[in-house]
Amino acid sequence: MDHQGQKVPKSLVRQAGVKSANGRVSLCLLETSIPKLESTRSNWRGEKPKPTYTSWSTRRRRFPFPPLQHVIVILAVLVVVAVSLLIYFFGIRGRGFQEYNLEKARQEYYDYLASPQHQALIYPTEDDRAHGKGALIALVRNSELREMAQSMRELEETFNRKFKVPWIFFNDEPFEDKFIRITSSLTDAETSYGIVSILISLKVAEVIPREHWNVPTWIHPDMMQASFDKLDSQRVQYAKMLSYHKMCRWNSGLFYQHPALANYTWYWRVEPNVQCVSFYILCTNLSFFCQIDYDVFRFMELNDKTYGFVINIYDSPDSIRSLWPTTLEYLSLHPDAIHPNSALEWLTDSTRRPGHNRAANGYSTCHFWSNFEIGNLNFWRGERYQSYFDYLDRQGGFFYERWGDAPVHSVALGLFEDKHKIHWFHDIGNLSR
Repeated sequence: MDHQGQKVPKSLVRQAGVKSANGRVSLCLLETSIPKLESTRSNWRGEKPKPTYTSWSTRRRRFPFPPLQHVIVILAVLVVVAVSLLIYFFGIRGRGFQEYNLEKARQEYYDYLASPQHQALIYPTEDDRAHGKGALIALVRNSELREMAQSMRELEETFNRKFKVPWIFFNDEPFEDKFIRITSSLTDAETSYGIVSILISLKVAEVIPREHWNVPTWIHPDMMQASFDKLDSQRVQYAKMLSYHKMCRWNSGLFYQHPALANYTWYWRVEPNVQCVSFYILCTNLSFFCQIDYDVFRFMELNDKTYGFVINIYDSPDSIRSLWPTTLEYLSLHPDAIHPNSALEWLTDSTRRPGHNRAANGYSTCHFWSNFEIGNLNFWRGERYQSYFDYLDRQGGFFYERWGDAPVHSVALGLFEDKHKIHWFHDIGNLSR
């Protein structure tokens, strides 16, 4: 019987999921199926089904909190996150990290533009070309054809369609016909294609020693692999990529020895997938493509500059922990190597990133971002830099750590060159993706 004392047919008892031998069920058993049975009995009698209500205890089992409490919890979490971000942001500003002070950086930029040093710069006319030959150089793989084509289109449109500086491409394996065909079609300038041991062009085929790319014989393979594993555990980027270590070594001290550059004085390094953009202070405006209307190599000549950059960034201290101590060892052997007007204070700055300075054993880790660099090849070819690179190379840091060409170049320029011969190209932006 149901809870109203009426007899329930056996078919409905079975539908309700209650087993009974005589069709009669007790109240305590039937109560568990009241909602289902109530709806079924109404249909059996031809009545309109009554709505079934779920008890609050059932809803509470489905949801741990009622809707209002859900809203309160979500709002509380959002408030905590917002407060944490504000504390973090103002905490950084309170510590005096100057890179976060936009107003101060902008004022320094304006001061630089108004400084006598900048006002004295001589910009060549469009027809005034460099006396020494310059080249656009790129170390690139066949698989990076699409990215390299992007960089070429940008630089051709903004600069090289006017000046037709030769392109020289380097690779650690032979270039494919497709790469040569497409890249040569993107410029009216001369193009050359070299691998680490061979230069391929219409008239030239030159061979240089394979050790310019291979791992040096004095590097112990087991120690190198153990170092890779340690760096990887410290989350150093590209730590276990052997080709990256080789690239850093080649860009640091061997690229300028390639026969393809023997007759050149200047170089402009171009990376795959970069854009030349309108460069505003701290990259706050990257929306307009720039036009470079003067010969940058002639500009370097007229103003007696050695090296040009667009941005300074900090490196990972874990990748170059022994670079500065090794440099100090070299300086102890060559105490007269430091230029009287060097940028030593910049190299050893400990106020902006004291943690970086400590981890790198005295080096600020600030360096010229070498994805863009315009330089005089004679500086790298000089006896002082070649001696320094050879010393670093013998210590094995390009493979036992991950010394990059950017910090190596920056340390050498900061120590061995007049800092006034290092130029910031504030009017050229370099967006690398």
